[in-house]
Amino acid sequence: MASGSDTDIAQRPRGHCILSHGFESGPDATKVTALAEVAERLGWTHERPDYTDLDARHEISVLGDVPARLQRLRELAVKAAARGPLVLAGSSLGGYISGRISLEVPVRGIFLMAPALKMGPLPMLDAADVPLSILHGWEDELIPAIEVVQWAQARKARLQLVDDSHRLSAHVEASAEAFAQLLQGISQERIVRVMPGVGAT
Repeated sequence: MASGSDTDIAQRPRGHCILSHGFESGPDATKVTALAEVAERLGWTHERPDYTDLDARHEISVLGDVPARLQRLRELAVKAAARGPLVLAGSSLGGYISGRISLEVPVRGIFLMAPALKMGPLPMLDAADVPLSILHGWEDELIPAIEVVQWAQARKARLQLVDDSHRLSAHVEASAEAFAQLLQGISQERIVRVMPGVGAT
């Protein structure tokens, strides 16, 4: 029978996921919704920030107010990281801000779908040295797959390339499965860290 402390570990949320939608998409977009369902099933809390008001600021740039997007995610991530393990995930522009903010806030993992590598005068995409998983389309019309391959190789990231375009509309389930694998790996590492004596004689 499990001890009280073991039960507490099993019942306690494994961590928190912040799932950032792409440009001119929304928090109810298909891919981030699928990721939210995965997080909930695996025992992670989650939130999907709404950036649509910032994306609509076309007077600032063709991609809206990207610095304000970064700041919104930064504020949410700082609060979440103070509570426990944090994972950042995002699609396209949401992937860009997730990677950049991971350099400023402690995170346990990062999941990127069709990530934007360049953002005009802003720094190129970069990410913290933590478990990093990417799903990208070979036929992405906005972000060439070869550039993502090179970016992922430099960071030894797990990269899955699929026969799809930038929207990855035919690979929502594949995105969810890849995200599940990332969360399961992080959860397993946490259990080993919290209970280092398990299995010892």
